[in-house]
Amino acid sequence: MGVSFSFDNSYAALPARFYTKMAPAPVARPGLIKVNHALAEALGLDPAALESAAGVAVLAGNAVPEGADPLAQAYAGHQFGGWSPQLGDGRAILLGEVIDTEGNRRDIQLKGSGPTPYSRMGDGRAWLGPVLREYIVSEAMHALGIPTTRALAAVTTGETVLRERPYPGAVFTRVAASHIRVGTFQFFAARGDAEALQALADHAIARHHPQANGALALLDAVIAAQARLVAAWMGVGFIHGVMNTDNTTISGETIDYGPCAFMDSYHPETVYSSIDQFGRYAYNRQPDILLWNLAQLATALLPLMGEDREAAIEAATASVHRFPGLFQAEWLAVFRRKLGLLTDGPEDAALAQDLLARMAAGQADFTNTFRALLDGGARDQFLEPEAFDAWAEGWEARRKTEDPEASRAAMAGANPAVIPRNHRVEEAIAAALSGDYAPFERLVSALATPFALADGDRDLTRPPTENEVVRQTFCGT
Repeated sequence: MGVSFSFDNSYAALPARFYTKMAPAPVARPGLIKVNHALAEALGLDPAALESAAGVAVLAGNAVPEGADPLAQAYAGHQFGGWSPQLGDGRAILLGEVIDTEGNRRDIQLKGSGPTPYSRMGDGRAWLGPVLREYIVSEAMHALGIPTTRALAAVTTGETVLRERPYPGAVFTRVAASHIRVGTFQFFAARGDAEALQALADHAIARHHPQANGALALLDAVIAAQARLVAAWMGVGFIHGVMNTDNTTISGETIDYGPCAFMDSYHPETVYSSIDQFGRYAYNRQPDILLWNLAQLATALLPLMGEDREAAIEAATASVHRFPGLFQAEWLAVFRRKLGLLTDGPEDAALAQDLLARMAAGQADFTNTFRALLDGGARDQFLEPEAFDAWAEGWEARRKTEDPEASRAAMAGANPAVIPRNHRVEEAIAAALSGDYAPFERLVSALATPFALADGDRDLTRPPTENEVVRQTFCGT
């Protein structure tokens, strides 16, 4: 069975210094784990063809489909605040772009597809754990309504990858609006390459923000998109873990699900990432780090903002300084919906913050507390339920100003019943390492409808027991 992609490759048409054109490295014995049928169909692809031997060969990197123009992208970035002038796709190959059934342009990328000139001594491969984690979490984020890259497929390679110990290798097929990052702009700005910088800006505007008229308007559009994105993360207790500038997209999609995690019990300073030793990317620091990353984008775009550098700096600075207000408005909109508040009240921010403070003190589960607001069981999430009762009196008084049915509908659509809890993700990975993909399949299925959980999946809402708690997550590279 043949595999047909209707490629329309715009990034590959940019100047050669944007990438290195190369094919993925073949693997020994590719084997199918999963194809995302719904996404494949939305991309105009045949799921059955992708699941065939010919399709698996493409998904593993053993065959390059007709019309592809495979390449590894170049970019730079600040990683944990430290500048790296050249990063790039060290273990990924962009096969090309397709136009989906809704007319949207989508990248098709293979992760774990072998070394590239940007691998920096890495092997360019991925092991099974991070591939399954990204599949589970990226699809969960999509179902939660949060902009994200998507999982088209996962395959095994029949090869061993050496990390802390030998692991089975795997390749992940990622779909994205694009893979253009803040770090992509930094790459050319650091080299003083104004021509490439302009070409990149023109490409990004046409692709993601066609309403933007020039570099300053592009900056404003990215600021707005990223403010919405990170406010949405905060609303589901998501911690990215590696908010480097090379992991901040121009499209406003979540990208890179390495040491990411969803909180169990709420605490604003929660950190899971094993490489975030000083809490730079803790839950409550994500808005501040995003502001820092956006300032780096503003700096990179300055050469495109006119010959008067002082005026450009003033304009870009004003744009960046608008971010805190934009973010706060997005954050408040998210938490108003979670509390069933459809109108604007002057004390709403304080009401939400008060609940969060009490949740932190009472070690309340983030997801289950907000979901239990629907049925009156939220107080049971607190070590001392009286702390919730004292808050609930003011909340109930505020809710009386809202239409009851509309309020409840808003809460039901803003507070998921199930998230990809860390211990469940680890459980699925551990089972897969022994050849059992049933927990992975079950988790993917349940997370596809996070606001309407089947009765048979109620156990997935349970927080971890003491011996199930996952205290650190790992990058996997």
